[in-house]
Amino acid sequence: MSDGYLPYGRQSIDQDDIDAVTRALQSDYLTTGPEISAFEAEFAQTVASPNGVACNSATAALHMAYDGLGLRPGDAVIVPAVTFLATANAARFCGADVVFCDVDPETGLMTPDTLREALARAQDRVRLVAPVHLGGVMCAMEDIAGLARPLGLAIVEDSCHALASLDEAGQPAGACPNSDAATFSFHPVKTLACGEGGMVTTRDAALAERMRLTRSHGMVRDGARLERAAGAQEPWWYEMQALGWNYRMPDINAALGRSQLTKLSRFAQRRRDLSSRYDALLTPLSPHVQPPAGRPGIDACRHLYNVRIDFEALDVTRTELMRALSQQGVGTQVHYIPVSDQPYYKALYGEQRFEGADRYYARTLSLPLYPAMDDGDPERVVTALKAVLGL
Repeated sequence: MSDGYLPYGRQSIDQDDIDAVTRALQSDYLTTGPEISAFEAEFAQTVASPNGVACNSATAALHMAYDGLGLRPGDAVIVPAVTFLATANAARFCGADVVFCDVDPETGLMTPDTLREALARAQDRVRLVAPVHLGGVMCAMEDIAGLARPLGLAIVEDSCHALASLDEAGQPAGACPNSDAATFSFHPVKTLACGEGGMVTTRDAALAERMRLTRSHGMVRDGARLERAAGAQEPWWYEMQALGWNYRMPDINAALGRSQLTKLSRFAQRRRDLSSRYDALLTPLSPHVQPPAGRPGIDACRHLYNVRIDFEALDVTRTELMRALSQQGVGTQVHYIPVSDQPYYKALYGEQRFEGADRYYARTLSLPLYPAMDDGDPERVVTALKAVLGL
């Protein structure tokens, strides 16, 4: 059991990671070099996808995927009310509207029923659906696709929390059997860290090529792809063939990602083991404190250990609990404030209430979870939690 401060999440960096980054720094390429394509190929293989497109953040990944699938002004994207801001914001970057849908109050996930209600509310404006695998628990993708596909809707899985999670068929998040693309985050607190970084996986080679174009200003130098044939004979020639951005991942970040990828199975197993230990310790505290809810058939690699606490029944506020736990060296966080409640979206769409999202948000609290935690740390966290709550 450790005796230092336990944040809710943190990166796990070892000497192999440091050496990999050092080699990249000492190479000829700090960006747009060989580490990028190698990381893309290795990551895609890991998640059983034929294509991976690296970029500098998961926000960029979402934007590239939405744009590549044809999202334009006048369209709408259905996004769960409980998610990080970027899932919705990327739609706004494309000029599209966001139609928020409710979530299951226990898991925080979009469900077929909440999607069906949002589709009815949005009528025929929807172009894309963006399910979010919150905390590592995967949505009912086959059922969601069963609603979206007959309507001709694109599907982008926000898999930023779900690296190494497996669906009901045993397929990893990112394999995209029921979607057009999946996006991943490599922020330091995620299962795999690049410092900052993102990835899109897809089975659609044309979509992957489109995203590689737009991540670097829509610029082409390959002579075989130039519209001006004579440009192939001019070594300086380049063409901007689409409106794009600078969403390139540096080789430094990709080198770290490749090194981290070699440890992914160990990281994932550690998260599963720690989650199981938490589950055993917290189950006796039900119904006042409950472990995170899962879904049948899903083997979740939890990015978050987001417990459910009945603050009203315990006569304590979340603020009081978080402050008291912090004083005992236990960091916590809340994932997430419903995006529909953010001032920007309230100004845009007015006040919206989602019963499931409100109930989920009212009870959620993320406890420390990361591979470097000691075996006894879950017990330390739960002991502190029980002491503060008087359980």
